[in-house]
Amino acid sequence: MSSQNKKPAQSLRILDWLHPGLGIKRWVVLLLIGVTVLGVGLSFALVEIYTGGGYLPPLLNTLTLQFVPRYIGAVGLGVLGTSAISYALVRLTSGLVAPLVPAGRSMVKIVAERRRKNRGPKLVVIGGGTGMASLLRGIKYHTSNVTAIVTVADDGGSSGRLRRSLGILPPGDFRDCLAALADDEALITQLFRYRFGGDGELAGHSFGNLFILAMAEVSGSFESALLESSRVMNVKGRVMPSTLHDVTLCAEVRGSDNELAKQVSGESSIPETVGNIERVYLEPENVYAYPGAVQAVLAADMVVVGPGSLFTSILPSLLVSDLTAAIRSSQALKVYVCNVATQPGETDGFSVSDHVRALDSHTDGKLFEFVIANRCQKGSLLPDMSWTTLDLGQNSTPDIITADVVDDAYPWRHDSKKLARALLGLLGKER
Repeated sequence: MSSQNKKPAQSLRILDWLHPGLGIKRWVVLLLIGVTVLGVGLSFALVEIYTGGGYLPPLLNTLTLQFVPRYIGAVGLGVLGTSAISYALVRLTSGLVAPLVPAGRSMVKIVAERRRKNRGPKLVVIGGGTGMASLLRGIKYHTSNVTAIVTVADDGGSSGRLRRSLGILPPGDFRDCLAALADDEALITQLFRYRFGGDGELAGHSFGNLFILAMAEVSGSFESALLESSRVMNVKGRVMPSTLHDVTLCAEVRGSDNELAKQVSGESSIPETVGNIERVYLEPENVYAYPGAVQAVLAADMVVVGPGSLFTSILPSLLVSDLTAAIRSSQALKVYVCNVATQPGETDGFSVSDHVRALDSHTDGKLFEFVIANRCQKGSLLPDMSWTTLDLGQNSTPDIITADVVDDAYPWRHDSKKLARALLGLLGKER
């Protein structure tokens, strides 16, 4: 019974390679043409031997089926030759590629999925933090043409310590984006987020940060480290900084209407300062954008900003004037993903329109065509959080698109798959 089941399964695997879109059939046809041409050449030689009256070994007569009518011999040899070629190709391909295919996955499906993603739309995601990584986690299943442009203003935790002691760009958000886009995401994420314990110099550092640091030392630069890390981790897409300059995020925070605004320096210090954030800015202000980021934005089909902390993850990249100018000049569809809930110390009491006004005031005008906002406000939020209220009208600018994009298990976060579907659905509808 088991031997009978193996033959149909094997034939199905062979036929799977003929499915449209794999880019395989054209090479199979070329191979068959080559074999046919070679066969015709050999047939000419045989005809010459037969007609020339030379000696013909009995074995040659048998192999060329001279004992049956010629049309039957031609069909028989054709079927036999095609079957032998097909079986040999399947066995050869399996022998070469099987060691590279993950256990339990079909080689045909991997090829088909890769080609589908390579033909996917060009998406650029700008921001930082866990929100950006969550979006990338959903996007990578639809396209490999995704570029993550990450803020470099982080100065807290392990990233801040490495930045201050070694003078490198903060690796934390880059680490999360690389893990989110990696092929084996579950293991890579667990490994990259592992933090060393104890009281030594490694205490509190994450393995992912140290990995990127070591790669920067080996490759010679931070941007080369990101590129080489992407290759090592089989990342589907690209991860790059918004700028290579060492910048500090500063803010003006006002405790009340009767108080003067406080000048707060440092990304990690801004949410901890009591009061309302009126403005954030970079020091130094006039920094150049990373050239690769500008090129990606100009070539994109869709530019997505967010989700993430409005003042400390999203705006730092938009404060790089070259990058904002590229977004404004790009022919891409420009979308802002609004947070589903407010963030204590940063966007307390904010509505969707408050987010848009903050973005407009920092980028000198309307930068986005659409806003994706969550309409499913169900579940329990964390303390000091509230739902981001939907207060934009139907004729508002930018257009607000409401969708259920909330994570059912963690309602204060976006669901990566829901958000990816909403964005790609919008792109398909508009383009």
